[in-house]
Amino acid sequence: MPQNIGFVGVGRMGANMARRLKDCGEPVMVVYDTQRESAMVLAQELGCQATATLADVTAAADIVFTVVTDDAAMRRIFAPPSRGDSLLRGARGKVFVNCATLTPAVHVEVERAARRVGATTLEACMASSIPQARDGKLYLMCGGDPATFERVRPLLEKLSASLRFIGQTGQAATMKALVNMVMNINTAALAEGLALADACKLDLALVREVFAQTGAASQVLKTDGEDMQNREHSCFFSAAHAAKDSGIALRLAVDKGLQLPLAAATARQYRRMVKAGLGELDKSGVAELTFKGRHKPRTK
Repeated sequence: MPQNIGFVGVGRMGANMARRLKDCGEPVMVVYDTQRESAMVLAQELGCQATATLADVTAAADIVFTVVTDDAAMRRIFAPPSRGDSLLRGARGKVFVNCATLTPAVHVEVERAARRVGATTLEACMASSIPQARDGKLYLMCGGDPATFERVRPLLEKLSASLRFIGQTGQAATMKALVNMVMNINTAALAEGLALADACKLDLALVREVFAQTGAASQVLKTDGEDMQNREHSCFFSAAHAAKDSGIALRLAVDKGLQLPLAAATARQYRRMVKAGLGELDKSGVAELTFKGRHKPRTK
């Protein structure tokens, strides 16, 4: 029997996931976003309801996908029902599939809060970008109760090309933090390599070709190398998100008593981008900080 679906957070990723499920014939019934106009536009496109409250999402849906920005936003939407509007109001029997990149402990907090009202949660962390969300080719890493995973697996399979169950709640978010930490380090390193090549007056197209056939090859080279050369930084994964996600990994490292100097240096670069007003550029925009003569820091 089809289960009604809701979405909370319909930015670039959430909206395209909703479109994908609608295309697959799934009953997307309700959407919500703090940017009310965005939710209304998507609702009109999908032929569903755009609610003004989180509780209305829960009332209209059996399964709710959440795609929010950060820990604070996650805590707001899963606040105790006694404190006001919340997804947990009337949530008994509902399933919340939480897709945002968050601190692992926050996923655990949300799971416990949901259990107290008779609901269940699942992490479904995404290691992909906007086109993959639209085409149903996400790489999804899931964590939580195996029975809940099996309940929502048919929907997740329509959203993904690769679907992995990682383990208990918090472990998928930990894996995602590691993926993004290494990706961000690779991106910053590639930007520095291409910047130095440019300063040495090498042909950057040739440099990228040599990189691709040697130990300098990486997935980031495929996705970001040409964009760095051409200064094309249309946003698929923002520098602001890179800064946030690198910070999550660094906090995990502190908790485990590890020092990660490369991750720390990379996080500083992305924080520099945010401070310089470049946070909404794609992560490839870190090249603007490394290529000679590109970005000039703001003066006080």
